[in-house]
Amino acid sequence: MEEVMSLRGKVIVVTGAAQGIGRAIAALAIDLGARVVGVDLNAEKLEALATAMNGHLLPYVGSVADPEFAEATVRDVASRFGSIHGLVNNAGITRPAMIEKMTLPQWTEVIAVHLTGAFLWTQAVGRTMVKEAKGGQQNCGSIVNISSDAGRAGAIGQINYAAAKSGLLGMTMTAAKEWSKFGVRTNSVCFGVVETPMTETIRGDKFRDGILARIPMGRWAQAEEAVKPVCFLLSDAASYITGQHIAVDGGFHISI
Repeated sequence: MEEVMSLRGKVIVVTGAAQGIGRAIAALAIDLGARVVGVDLNAEKLEALATAMNGHLLPYVGSVADPEFAEATVRDVASRFGSIHGLVNNAGITRPAMIEKMTLPQWTEVIAVHLTGAFLWTQAVGRTMVKEAKGGQQNCGSIVNISSDAGRAGAIGQINYAAAKSGLLGMTMTAAKEWSKFGVRTNSVCFGVVETPMTETIRGDKFRDGILARIPMGRWAQAEEAVKPVCFLLSDAASYITGQHIAVDGGFHISI
């Protein structure tokens, strides 16, 4: 029987791979047969993950918002493996503040990592995929942008994060329109609340009950279950899906 979600033989780049959702994506992709290129600014955690993955994850330490790092990494990966089959733009940070109190550095730091970073890696990886398509290769790759319900409904105290995640939706649809003819699919996954270090505050006593009341499934997502749709979109099982925003949020978006 065909392994529907197999990633066997694929090279997948995952940004923000050292912890949380990125780590879970990397681990599942490796379980499904992929060779993962993990990108993160935290060298210690990334190296620990590479060790835990027994050589199936190749670590690259640097800022996703650094254009030279993005280009050099993609060039090196393409040279090592010949092809890059998938990209997950997952790297993210939060710098919360109400609008009237948010500083310009708080705004620019979040936009740089979430939005500019995703653009840089989409551009660098996409160029290699399009080049292969022009050379005659079919089904040249899949790009998955990690967005959020905040990008569709806003988020009090996080105008920077909400704006960046909304921008990713536009980036997804534009890349899908430009590159689908080359066999490059681009989709986004919009998460609700996943149990990771980044969501500790909103899962705390102050916000927990109010948010859970708006989730029809009545619970937070576990990272291991939340990332399965990401690997589905990376796989050939999603070969006719592009330009889509898939909500993985326990139904939160239908109760907004």
